[in-house]
Amino acid sequence: MQRIRLRYTKRGRLRFTSHRDFQRAFERALRRAEVPMAYSAGFTPHPRVSYANAAPTGTGSEAEYLEIALAQSREPEPLRALLDESMPQGLDIVDAVEARTSGLAERLQASVWELRLDGVEPEDARRAAERFAAAESVEVQRRTKNGMRSFDARAAVTRLDLEPQRADGPAGRPCAILRLVVRHVTPAVRPDDVLSALRAVADLAPPVPVAVTRLAQGPLDEESGTVTDPLAPDREAASAVVAPATAAVPATATVSAPEGPA
Repeated sequence: MQRIRLRYTKRGRLRFTSHRDFQRAFERALRRAEVPMAYSAGFTPHPRVSYANAAPTGTGSEAEYLEIALAQSREPEPLRALLDESMPQGLDIVDAVEARTSGLAERLQASVWELRLDGVEPEDARRAAERFAAAESVEVQRRTKNGMRSFDARAAVTRLDLEPQRADGPAGRPCAILRLVVRHVTPAVRPDDVLSALRAVADLAPPVPVAVTRLAQGPLDEESGTVTDPLAPDREAASAVVAPATAAVPATATVSAPEGPA
């Protein structure tokens, strides 16, 4: 049985797709692409698909991950292209590797988020981010299925910075862009929790809903504060397998044709 790990996106209007909606679309794509899936055992077998840390409904993402198990081996890149063609535009399959290591879910230690605050002056956003960073803790509340829950939104955040202005901002209106790096902890601290914390510490209240996009998720480099590619160990393991195999192939000898009689 072969395992393939995929990275996919949620772009444009498809950011409002729920995780259940994505699951249905992806399983349809598996059937359309005729992927030779491995199935679970039991009375109701289903395709062996493992999803990892899906983004909340309403947020865009460039870095969602899942793993599929195949009954027959396939090359990752052609398989990715077939699946991408079978998915709705905006739910794009953008990367694929063969799983050669364990623990993909454990590698998703942190996320990088972009918070686009239309109608907010960049200087106001910068001051709010500085006040948030200076606080030892910021208590926020979130409604859960068990009622309202209070927790610290500050401890999980390793970085909150104002990004440079971009040309795609709304003409004639202020727009601030914050970049947020947050550890995956329990309870999870989401971008909307950080926005609630900015409102609490600096009275920052954007006049329109904030556009939130996950730019990356993966291992957290504590020294640099960056989030790295969670599929890199699989690529490195694949390269290590290919390199010795290539080196073991003997060079082809050049054999001269025998000379004819003088």
